[in-house]
Parts: sequence; C-alpha cells; structure tokens
Amino acid sequence: MRIKAALLAGICASVASVPAYAQDDTPTDPVGAEEGSVIVVTAQRRAEALQNVPIAVSAFTAEALEAQQIKTTSDLQLTLPNVTFTKTNFTSSSFTIRGIGDLCVGVSCDSATAIHLNDAPLFGTRLFEGEFYDLAQIEVLRGPQGTLFGRNATSGVVNIRTARPDLSGFGAAGEAEYGNYNSIKVKGMVNLPVGETLGVRIAGFYLNRDGYTFNQFNGDRYDDRDMYGIRGSLRWEPSSSTTVDLVAQYFRENDKRMRIQKQLCQRDPTGVLGCLNSRLDNSFTNGNSTLGAIFASQEFFRIRGVPAGQTALTPNFSTGSLYGTDVFAAAANPEDPRVINTAFEPNYFAEEWIVQGQVNQELGGGLNVKLGGNWQKVKVDAQQDYNNAAQSRAPLQIGLNNLAAAASGAFGPVLQAYLKPIADRLIPDGPNGKLCTSQSDPKLVGVFGAANNSICSMNPLAFDRSNAFQTSWTGEAIVSSDWDGMFNFLLGGIYGKLHLDESSYYVNAFGLDYAAGILGALGAAGAGIPPGPGTSYFLGSPFYRNTSDDLKVTTYGIFGETYFEFNDKLKLTLGLRYNHDEKSVRARTPLLVDAAGASVLVPTGATDLTNALGYANLDYDAGLPGPQEYAVRSASFEAVTGRAVIDYQITPSNLLYASYSRGYKSGGINPPLSPIFAVPEAFAPEHVNAFEIGSKNTFGGLQLNLTGFYYQYKQLQLSRIVARTSVNDNVDANIWGLEAEAVIRPVPELTVNMTASYLHTEVASDKYLSNPRDFGGGRADAVIIKDITNAANCAVASSSGNVAGVNAYVAQVNNLINAGVIPGVSAGAGLRAPTSFGPNSGIASTGAFSICEALQGLAPNIGAQFGGIETSTVIDGVTYDYSAGIPVNIKGNKLPGAPNYKVSMGAQYAFPIGEAKLTPRVDVAYTGETTGNVFNGNVNSIDSFVQANAQIQLDGPDSRWYVRGYIQNIFDSTAVTGLYVTDQSSGNYTNIFTLEPRRYGIAAGFRF
Repeated sequence: MRIKAALLAGICASVASVPAYAQDDTPTDPVGAEEGSVIVVTAQRRAEALQNVPIAVSAFTAEALEAQQIKTTSDLQLTLPNVTFTKTNFTSSSFTIRGIGDLCVGVSCDSATAIHLNDAPLFGTRLFEGEFYDLAQIEVLRGPQGTLFGRNATSGVVNIRTARPDLSGFGAAGEAEYGNYNSIKVKGMVNLPVGETLGVRIAGFYLNRDGYTFNQFNGDRYDDRDMYGIRGSLRWEPSSSTTVDLVAQYFRENDKRMRIQKQLCQRDPTGVLGCLNSRLDNSFTNGNSTLGAIFASQEFFRIRGVPAGQTALTPNFSTGSLYGTDVFAAAANPEDPRVINTAFEPNYFAEEWIVQGQVNQELGGGLNVKLGGNWQKVKVDAQQDYNNAAQSRAPLQIGLNNLAAAASGAFGPVLQAYLKPIADRLIPDGPNGKLCTSQSDPKLVGVFGAANNSICSMNPLAFDRSNAFQTSWTGEAIVSSDWDGMFNFLLGGIYGKLHLDESSYYVNAFGLDYAAGILGALGAAGAGIPPGPGTSYFLGSPFYRNTSDDLKVTTYGIFGETYFEFNDKLKLTLGLRYNHDEKSVRARTPLLVDAAGASVLVPTGATDLTNALGYANLDYDAGLPGPQEYAVRSASFEAVTGRAVIDYQITPSNLLYASYSRGYKSGGINPPLSPIFAVPEAFAPEHVNAFEIGSKNTFGGLQLNLTGFYYQYKQLQLSRIVARTSVNDNVDANIWGLEAEAVIRPVPELTVNMTASYLHTEVASDKYLSNPRDFGGGRADAVIIKDITNAANCAVASSSGNVAGVNAYVAQVNNLINAGVIPGVSAGAGLRAPTSFGPNSGIASTGAFSICEALQGLAPNIGAQFGGIETSTVIDGVTYDYSAGIPVNIKGNKLPGAPNYKVSMGAQYAFPIGEAKLTPRVDVAYTGETTGNVFNGNVNSIDSFVQANAQIQLDGPDSRWYVRGYIQNIFDSTAVTGLYVTDQSSGNYTNIFTLEPRRYGIAAGFRF
C-alpha cells in the first residue's frame, strides 16, 4: 500500500512549522530532526506519514514544543495558520480555527474545536490551563472532522498524545527552570520496563511563580500560578498482536489567577448605558447604570413607596440618586493592562482527573480492532472583582448614616425593630466601619442567613464567581482493515454521557445586599408582618445566581470510511457518520425577585431561600402553568454528515487533494432569563459545508504545503448577553481562506520554518439583532431607556422620524411616573427628560431613566400626539420588541476571533562544538487585526500584534544533558486576544484577555 511505502521510504515529512521526530515516543534530538525523518500522524485514525495525509494538519513533537517555546495551548496560535486562542469570560476558552471558535456560551453548548487526549474527546477540560509535559505529539487538524473524531467538531481537532511506556529499556528525564517573576518549574519522567511485556511510565510537572499583575490598592501581586500535574501510564503487550494501554492523569491548580485581565470603557456621563459605543478607554463604567446602584437608589425606593428623604420627617435610606455621583466617578484605571486597583483578592481553583484505557488487537487477515474508554472528572471555581476597581463609599454615606441611626432608635422603635437586624449584618461596626457583602452562597441567603456567609471591607465590594463540577465518560470501538488490495475500510462507534451537577455564575455586590435588606425590612413593615426577636426580613435572593445544577448529555455516533486506491497514485476516500445528541437541563435565575413583582420576604437568620414567605408561589418557569422551582428543558438533535476526498500522488514527494466535508454541532438550551424579556428557549444545531483543495510538496531541502478552503455555515451559533444571561442566536456565514506552510533546510544545520494565512469571514444572510452597546440601533429618532425597575435597557422610536416628538413623549411619560398616576408606581421618582450622550459617543439616540413597561403601555394612547411612537417593528414577518433593543442587520459583518492575516517565521542553526551542539533559535509571529464582537465597529476592534521569542540551547554529547536560556515575548507586547461585552445591568463594560508579558529564564535538564 501507498501508506506503508511512504513510512518505509523515510520521506522528509517534517511539519511546516516544526522540523522534529514524531515516529518514536522517546526521540533524542531536542531541537530539530535529522534529514530523512518521518512525522507519523493519526489524523485519519491510522498511522500515516503526515505529508501523505490529504488533510490540513500540523504536528508538534515534544522537542518541537520546547524549541518553539510552546508551553501551553495558548502558545500554539503563534505558529499555526488561521488559528487563534483566547480565554473567555466564564473560566472557559475559545480555540478558533479558520474563523470558527466557541462562540456559544452556556452549559449545553458543544465545543466547535474538539480537544482530544490520545484520540478520546474531552468535555470541559482544563488542559488549556496547565503546562505541556512528557508528550509524544500534538496534532492540530483544521476543518470539520466529524466523520472520524469525537462529537463531530465543526472547526477542527486538537489531539494531544502523551508519551507511552517504552518496553525496550529504562529511561528517565528531568528539567529544572528558573525565570523572572520568581518562576520555578520542574518536570520529569521515569520509564520502567517490568519484564519483556509490561512497562510503566510516570511523569509530572510543578509550576510556582509570582503574579504578573500588580494591585495598587494593597501592593499585592495577582495572576500568579501554583499548579501541578502527574500522569501514570502502563503498557502491556502480551503478544505481538495485542497492546493494552492505561493512562491516569491528575491536574490541580490553586492560586490567584485572574480570569479577566482588564476592564475598559468609554465612560457614559448619563449612566443610562454605563459605557459608550465609540472606543475603549481606560475608564470604568458609570456605576449608576448597574443593578446594585439602581435597586438601592432613591428613584427606585420612591417608586416602591419608600420616601427616601422627600421630607425632613422621612429619612433617606437610599445610597444616592441615579443623577448623582457614582461609586466609580473618582476611580482610576491604569493604562498598563497589568496594573489594577481592587479591594477584592481573586482566587482560582481547578482540578481534573482523566482515566483512559485502550486495547489494540490485530485479528488476522488484515483486520484490526481498537477499543477505548475515557473517564473524566472536572472541577473549576474562580472569583474576581467584578470591575477590577476599588469603589468609593462616599456616595453611600448618607444612607449608611441613616441606617445606623434607625438601628439605634433615632427614628423610633418601629424602624429600629425592623432595621437593626439589617444594620447588624451590613454595617456591624457602624456607618464608618466595614461594609459586609454576601459571599456566593448556594443557599441564596448570604450575609442575612444563619451562617452569615459574607466578606467585609472598608470599600463597597462587587465580585463574581464562576464554578462548574462535572463527570463524563465515553467508549469507542473501531474496526479497520489493512489489506494489500485497492479497498480498505474503517467502521466505528462512540457513546458518551456527561453529568454536570453544578454550574453557577454569581454576581455579588454590596448595593444588592443593601437594597435587599432595606426594601425587605420596610416591605415587611408596610405589610404589617411583625419581626421576631432580633429578626427582620430581606428580599431573596440578595445576589445574582444563574445556576444549572443538573445537565445531562447523552451522545452517540456511528461512523465509517472506505478507501479506494485505484493505483499507487490515485485514492478516493468516502465517509459517513450518524450523530445523535440528547440534552436535558434544570436551571433558574433568582435575584431580588420582589423587584419583578413577586413577594419574597426571607427572615434574617434563615438557612435557605426555601424559608421565604410565599416561596411555594415562586415561578421560575414561565413556560409551564403554575409555580415552578426550576425551569426544566430537554432537547435532542441528530444529523448525518460525511466527507469525500480524492488525492493524487504526483510523485512520491508531491500530493494534490480535493475534499468536501459536512460538519455538524448540536444545538442546545438557552439559560433561563430573569423575568424581563422573552427569547428562544433553544438554539439550533449548526452545519457547515466545507470545500478544500491542497498540495503537499517536498523539493529537496524545501517542504511547501498550500491549502485553499471555502465554508458555507448554516445556523452558526453566536452568543450575546440579554438581561444578565447569555442567549445564543443562529446566523449563516461564509468563510474562505488560504494557508501556506514551509520548511527550508538548505544545509542540515539550518532550519527555517514559515507559515502565512489569509482569512475572510462574513455573516451571509439577513440577521436582525439588537446591539447591546447601542439599543437605539443608530437612530436619532430613538430614545434608549434605562429601566429603573430592573436595570435593563429598552428603546422607543418615532414611526415618522420625529426626533423632537420621541424625546417629548419620554419626557411626558416620566412626568406621569413622577406624578404617581402609573398603576403600581408611587409618586416622587423625580425622573428627568432624555439627554444626549455627548459628542463622539457613537450613539445617535438620546437616553433617559424611565420604566419600559410604562412607555410601552402608554404608546397607543398618547404616542400619536408626538408624531407616532413605536415600541416594536416587523421585519420579514418577525416582530421585534424594542424592549430588547432596536435591531440592526449584521449581514456582511465579520466573525469574531478571525484575523485576516497571520504570518510566522522561525529559524535555528545547530553549531557543532566537539561532541556537543549549540543551537540558537528565533521565532516571530504576526497576528492581524480582528474583531471581538459580531457587531464590529471601532469599539469592538482588536489590534494586530507581534510576538517574538528566542532561545539558545547547549546539548551535551548524545544529548544526555542540556542547558537552555530563553526569552518569550521579547518586546513585552500586551497583545489582546479576545474581548467580552457585558450586560446593560452591569454597565456595558468590556473585559479583555491578553497574552502573557515578557518572560525569561534558564533551564537545565538531562535524559537517558
């Protein structure tokens, strides 16, 4: 067969970016392969020379990873064409290949790029957080791989292959490294044969370093690392036709890693949006736009019947006015991305167990069977300051003083009885002492509960927490042939289950606790519910928690391929796959539900939210009749996919191929919303038709691989934030691009590797979505509203383009709200007329604080006198409610995380020094400009960046020992890899994610 001939011939098949051995688990050349070596990959689930595989695949051996300073998954992007990687907002990441990454957010989302360990798919893995150690190879396959791999990834596969035991003899390796930031890293391996048929291999690493990020508030450093991993492998070869492999791997991290590097904002002076739409500045959001500020404001207190200082006899318990100074008004946001100012210390915990087993059996007659199983257990739990900023307590002081006065009896025994238990929890040391904020409490009672689960500080705190605990397993069986004739086949099946028993996202803020305590206590007093001895009432839950505590996924697939070798040059591959996915989830989002109209008073000292008065009447699923404790949904998806490839071996060193593949990623279930807007409960599967042509060539000392591709995406999954929850939409997209990879070796000592790529992405069909940064949709005849009942934004517009009329309409409705003529709304809010967002804001509309429901309800009655007011519109038969923003057409927009251009180049030269060898190497990578959001525009633009690395390594005789000096990110680039735009109730700020700063150090190691 052609495959066997290629392997035996020893064609120079080093990957375009990596000249290194890959045919052995324990190669000896640390920085480059000798001419004539062959890289063997399993991109088609069988061992093949890389240059003979008609797929765009790159491979990195362990030695190549060290030579190019690829320490983590993030580093891979610097040497691969059309590949990017970024951390994302909720302890996850996005590995984007050819413009398609993990753009879907939610527990029921599948990964577009499948991460595999030893060919087995992983669910929610933490591999991207640790360091690579004791690997045989990493393979990155670009393009849909559904016929053969895992759960039918639409963008590609990253397959990490660990080194397996070597039965031929004892071996060991070790390395110690010291670098800046007081970085200490050690890693090692011991390989031990046990008789002639059994071998054991133990490997591990440990990393400890100081933080990259300096906190001006207290002088501490965050974003440190304290992690380790250990792996044990066993190989048993009872006969020449049977191989049994077992692998157990454990990873643990416990440190002050920061999920979010920096927060940027073009500050909105009005507080209606929080951040504007023109650019990203080193400023913070206007705190008056946030949920905590709104619920604790005098405007909200007054519409709920709490006088809030309207007369000398009515104390003002609010924390200020929405038109006044906010908690971030004086906060400084240093320009250096690695300098912050926060009163809250981050923490990060991750843990992962992976256990794998695999049996390879030759059945005779050219048939082989492979049986594999994978079990995985993952935990992750991280907290961080919500804004990376120290808030000022000055705007809150009047309310704090009055609360303390009420607790001491200054306003009479009735208020004292209701408010003293609240003051004891929130300000136990008095109005000038520490302020106590609820910790992330699964019981949903926090600072007011029996356990008083809180954290106290002289500054108001706001922080979030993201956690997930899950277990999963998969089993796979493959039967394949290895016949000498023209026909061969592969037939397999995979079955897997996942159970996620906790995934929560919390947002805790002193403002939320304060509002819950004051409004709950005074609400109980107004309802005539007497307090108990030392006990009052608060609104539950006093913080935000979006939780999915029972996600179950069942997945299976049946796949197969046939291979027709018509002669030594021409080959046809045909493959099909059936996919089936079932998902069910239980979820809910409780938060100060009284603000949405329910009556949920919880006694202080309660053990759980279930102690709330009227808890049985709570309904967290509007889609079902009657009260529901949780929203429970299920969905199933299925699809048939496949591929067809024809390849022609022009010469033993030149391959041409053309392929078509059909990719599929299952749909899912959107998380439950706070009861504000209605969005689709589920999102559809995505499909891709992928066309590719390629050429793989070796011309003496030059290896050159070229690829062109065109993708038609249907129902591509994209996420945006609506009402504090990720909502996933589906859009169509077209993608095309070119890739070139080359290795030049003019003399054996010199190796130069290069890659270059071009990528074009665009939304291909009409799709109308509201831009969270601009709910006015770019219209001057619209008013963007900050709803003071829930901190969401909505919009109203003129049906006739009457700019003055729509502003006058909002002013008139606000007058009616202020007068108390709106049912259920008390008088005295003091809401103002719309105002401009200012020049260079990127917002054509005006803005105002108001109540969206009142604006919508009054539109048919009084809108006509102002030239006609519209609160919804119909586009192509679809009605869009302006409560979720005025939609804009994103057709033609670029997809996020898809730079047009990428170029990388590396060079090394091995100087012989007697029996030793000195090898300097330099790598430079350029990544072009991209966008971080499908709405595009300057505010979402991510600048291009260059990263350069260098190292020099001295290898002793036979490479038994080595010493290496290195520097990464030579120019100390603060490259941004991705961004995240938050919800309007958090102020529309933007979180950014960056590469690591300049690192340098020295390492020494041995191997034998």
